Amino acid sequence: MAVPFFMLALAIELIVDRVRETGLYRGNDAINSISTGILRTTFGYFTRFLPLLAFGFVFENFALIDMPLSWFDASPAGIALWITAALAWDFCYYWFHRCSHEISVLWASHAVHHQSEDYNLSTALRQPGTGFLFGWIFYLPLFVIGFPLEILLTVNAVNLIYQFWVHTQFVRRLGVLDRILVTPSNHRVHHAQNARYIDKNYGGMLVVWDRMFGTFEDEREDEPVIFGVRKPLANWNPFWANLQVYDYLLFDAMRTARWRDKLGIWFRRTGWRPADVAAAYPKKQSNLDSFQRFDPPVHGRLRAYVMAQFVVMMAATFPIAALFASASSRAVAIPCLLLWSGLYTLGLLSEGRPYAKRFELTRLFVIVPAGVLGLHLDDMVAAPGLWLWIGLVAYLGCSLPGLWYASIDTNKNLLKQSVSDYS
Repeated sequence: MAVPFFMLALAIELIVDRVRETGLYRGNDAINSISTGILRTTFGYFTRFLPLLAFGFVFENFALIDMPLSWFDASPAGIALWITAALAWDFCYYWFHRCSHEISVLWASHAVHHQSEDYNLSTALRQPGTGFLFGWIFYLPLFVIGFPLEILLTVNAVNLIYQFWVHTQFVRRLGVLDRILVTPSNHRVHHAQNARYIDKNYGGMLVVWDRMFGTFEDEREDEPVIFGVRKPLANWNPFWANLQVYDYLLFDAMRTARWRDKLGIWFRRTGWRPADVAAAYPKKQSNLDSFQRFDPPVHGRLRAYVMAQFVVMMAATFPIAALFASASSRAVAIPCLLLWSGLYTLGLLSEGRPYAKRFELTRLFVIVPAGVLGLHLDDMVAAPGLWLWIGLVAYLGCSLPGLWYASIDTNKNLLKQSVSDYS
């Protein structure tokens, strides 16, 4: 329900950015950030039940206090309970967030949120698809206490919605609020890769926890924030964004000699490497003095094609969400596969990969028609057969000429380059 408001706020910030010519938005980066968010949401249709099972099991078997929902009313005692639940959730979030920066296997998931080298409201939507693996563990104490699931899901939603607005550069300092709440200034520090700022300001709503536990750092005018991670993602593939750090850890785990290190690397401090692997495969140290954002050159027509396709895919997420709410995970399997194939191909196109258009043609001619046929034959999806095929013809009728038009100058440049190389 919050997503339309997120999109509206993002659109307003984008318009302000264009009017002021501040350059805080790049289409390719914003598309990649929102794509990871879409991937996380749709992947969650098949995984979100796992944390709920754990929460329910702990609540039913280990809750110390029986807290009926009637306690959480509009009375002073009820409001106090709501505030207590919200503070308790934010406290657990602080430790989850901190451990996600300090333990390698947790960072492998959380790093997705930090990969953007821009900082705007689209960055807030950049979320990992593997968070369901371990994140729930940090909130189990709240269910042991006895807080009802409905209450904790509500304060969690409030916590996440609050965190959306702090991902902006248009709000600078807020005076005394910067000392109490997580504000845009405080959270910009958290997204920095500067040595002074790195691994600071973990709070969700309150920065008080950081002040209590020694992880607070103030934003300084004399040291502007450089956003991103020390090992850049350097592509626009939302799937690889979710796998990149896992791949690094697996690389080291497979090559180290000691079994203790093969297992321990996953749970050691972030950045730790086995001595034998570090010696054989040294990593290049990042130099922020020469930092440049990843931004491969792509022709304007191709960027416009990618943006148009992305708008279609964003629009498709709403009926998929409605279908999931009214039916089941099985009902959205084919629509999600179609959506994921599109997000993957748009990433290739945004990078200007020479084989990207072949992938896009395969998607348009093979994957999309096969998916529509699957929807037509699937009794779980109540879609009118005729309108489904009319929609397919209309979509292909716009996409194919658009892709051809976007390729004109690219093909000319490739031909010129080929002639130049030959001569």
